[in-house]
Amino acid sequence: MKGNGRMFVVLLSAALPMTGWPEGAPQVLAPGEVHADVRLGPLKDLDGHFPFEVPASAAEWKQRSREVRERVLVSQGLWPLPERTPLRPVIRDTIEFGDYSVEKVHFESLPGFHVTGNLYRPQGRQGPFPGVLCPHGHWSQGRFTDDANIRRAIASGAERFERGGRSPLQARCVQLARMGCVVLHYDMIGYADSTQISYQLAHRFARQRPEMNRGRDWGLFSPRAESHLQSVMGLQTWNSIRALDFLETLPEVDRDRLAVTGASGGGTQTFMLAAIDPRPACAFPAVMVSTAMQGGCTCENASLLRIGTGNVELSSLFAPRPLGLTGADDWTVDMATDGFPQLQALYRLLGAGDRVMLRALNHFGHNYNAVSRTAMYHWFNRHLGLGMEEPILERDHALLSREEMSVWDDRHPRPEGGDDFERGLLRHWHEDSLRQLEAWRESPEDFAGEVAPALRVVVGRTLESAGRVELDLRHKEDRGGWLEMAGLLRNITHGETVPALFLHPHVRNGDTVIWPLPGGKAGLYSGEGRPSEEVARLLEAGVTVVGPDLLFQGEAGGTVEETRKVDNPREAAAYTFGYNHALFAQRVHDLLTCIRFVRDHHERSRRIVLVGISGAGPWAVVARSVSGTELDACAIDTGGFRFADVADLRDPSFLPGGAKYLDLPGFLLAGEAGPLWIAGEEGKTREWLLERYAVDPEPLAFGARNDPEAVVDWILR
Repeated sequence: MKGNGRMFVVLLSAALPMTGWPEGAPQVLAPGEVHADVRLGPLKDLDGHFPFEVPASAAEWKQRSREVRERVLVSQGLWPLPERTPLRPVIRDTIEFGDYSVEKVHFESLPGFHVTGNLYRPQGRQGPFPGVLCPHGHWSQGRFTDDANIRRAIASGAERFERGGRSPLQARCVQLARMGCVVLHYDMIGYADSTQISYQLAHRFARQRPEMNRGRDWGLFSPRAESHLQSVMGLQTWNSIRALDFLETLPEVDRDRLAVTGASGGGTQTFMLAAIDPRPACAFPAVMVSTAMQGGCTCENASLLRIGTGNVELSSLFAPRPLGLTGADDWTVDMATDGFPQLQALYRLLGAGDRVMLRALNHFGHNYNAVSRTAMYHWFNRHLGLGMEEPILERDHALLSREEMSVWDDRHPRPEGGDDFERGLLRHWHEDSLRQLEAWRESPEDFAGEVAPALRVVVGRTLESAGRVELDLRHKEDRGGWLEMAGLLRNITHGETVPALFLHPHVRNGDTVIWPLPGGKAGLYSGEGRPSEEVARLLEAGVTVVGPDLLFQGEAGGTVEETRKVDNPREAAAYTFGYNHALFAQRVHDLLTCIRFVRDHHERSRRIVLVGISGAGPWAVVARSVSGTELDACAIDTGGFRFADVADLRDPSFLPGGAKYLDLPGFLLAGEAGPLWIAGEEGKTREWLLERYAVDPEPLAFGARNDPEAVVDWILR
């Protein structure tokens, strides 16, 4: 880094509970004062408000949409995408109804994991035909839904027929087939024939299962699964991708005219698929897209997914392709005035103002009734080129029984599920990802390039996006050999504050150390009100020392034993960490704030060196991984820490996705290959680092654990 020849060194230590305020250590805040920091306020949850801010230009949207799409893929555990293993499709037991037919279907989205459903095909027509995916949502029996209260729906105007109207799900598939579409109506995980992962687990998970968080054999919702970004939502999204793969194998399906539509939870599946898969030409997520409630089921939530975004923006990733929506007297009731105008503005910005539509049917409750379906039929008719005369009205149809629809019977037994299957499925998912990451690792450029976008999502910030930082100086005193200053580092961009202490020797050599310690910034002092031995050595050598309080250390909100969670009784990480950064990530953000302040100070530095010892190694490794070339050297003792070993979702060291990309060693490999002093890593990680620095091994040095004196010697050299 260019500058005036001064070196800035960043030194970290452990974040342990304070045992008291050392005599002589200045406090930044007045008694009773609480510093302004948005992170001290209430956590965001799925019932918050999620506005969509329209970008100023198409170029700005291109950048933003790329970032949000990366967030979706990473949060779903689909970065990298799993290998597209053989589908092994089975299509059988055709039932013909004159102008359409229905068949039973199952295929494997992952080896041994079956996607089940029914295939509706036009009869008496010449193809090729559009292919339409129909995920069903949270109807009580899913694909087998049969509403005996149909007369009430008819009386309200929601349905037209006593027979066909009993299943809104079958009704839309039949009508689309009659319009000339091949339709796959497939099960959500845990519904109807998809029982390898139970309904209770996928949709009603409430309590952690310690027996499903062991070694290589972990299960869904566990800390290990979350640290590897494995979720029911991710599995459902992958099932949808593979369902499109299946449709493309049918010779009569036109691959240029693929579409997807579902309501409620099926609407979530619709806009999630539409956000990340370029193949759908048209989408219609009904009664789900809004700036209000984002989806209450565990299958609609994933860690990292909605941090800084929401369903309106997620659905907008489909732009400028045709997107149709419906609203109802539910959480979508205000969509016409809050959410949809912004979608319209985006589509106009992209020159496609006529390709987005909302039918606000607020006189109906949550639904995918005949009125809503008719809006969808017209939308698909126009944008899939079906050529039907409008208005399009449903005709009654035969209602299929559970037996007629069910894929499994005595001749075709239901595949086994349960805990062992669940563990094996997640193991396969993990090992598939690991193989791809190992292949990337063999090329440092490939690894850094492929993993960097994922780490930006996992960490939630980079040094470049750390924001603008200003110092609110509160205290200044000459202590003889050094000048003592204390204040608040205010991150103006993000609304965050880092209390910090600055010790400036009167005769400076231009180096600066940023050094959190067990007691926060107060730990820079000994019990006698003098600098600690290590700090004294640095000051005597002319080094400026800065001590920050990271979030929930010292004056930065007090000391906490565990990270906060939203007010939801279910112990699913996504309800908290799908909307809020983990405490570990927030503390890394504070380190980036400190580094940014040093970097942007008017006395520009020539070098920035990051050091993390005595328990702070993981913070340092992660901060280094997202700091680009701004860190010129690092000295880190990791202590052998691994995110996968964090056994509690509320542990301050828990980080969603922390283990996904080769765990802490992956963060090490993703950082710039500048001078690195490293302790606490042996075996495979040591080999990887030697390979990483093979071209120029001089900058890499291995040290002993728990040796702060050696680190200070290294700094002073």
